[in-house]
Amino acid sequence: MNLNKVMLIGNLTKDPESKSTTTGRTVTTFSIATNRMWTDQDGQKQQKTEFHNIVAWGKLADICSQYLKKGNLTYVEGRLETRSWDGQDGVKRYRTEVVLENMQMGPRLGGAPNSSPTPSSNNNTAPAPSAGEDEIKIDDIPF
Repeated sequence: MNLNKVMLIGNLTKDPESKSTTTGRTVTTFSIATNRMWTDQDGQKQQKTEFHNIVAWGKLADICSQYLKKGNLTYVEGRLETRSWDGQDGVKRYRTEVVLENMQMGPRLGGAPNSSPTPSSNNNTAPAPSAGEDEIKIDDIPF
């Protein structure tokens, strides 16, 4: 039996970028940073930051692009996938990403309240959509 499961809690490093495939399917990419802190042998506090590339598809991609912003604390859950391509210089490139299966939003970096309400696991009401946007039903939000 095999298991490919990733769970991370971190802060978005920039606003998500959303695109549509030629078939019309939405894909949203963003990255989060996680920190690890420890005390070394000399008693000095150390910190290391890791950056993780996240890819969301379909309705979850739409939700990520609409509600996530740079600095948001976010829980992501998914699976690791590595893709490869040939660069313009002819060198084979690789990128390992977390393909998003579940996401929960947290408070902004530093605990400051968001300027606009966002749905969370503790709140059963979604904000009203802006003019021209499709309505998002609470049952469609995966958290």
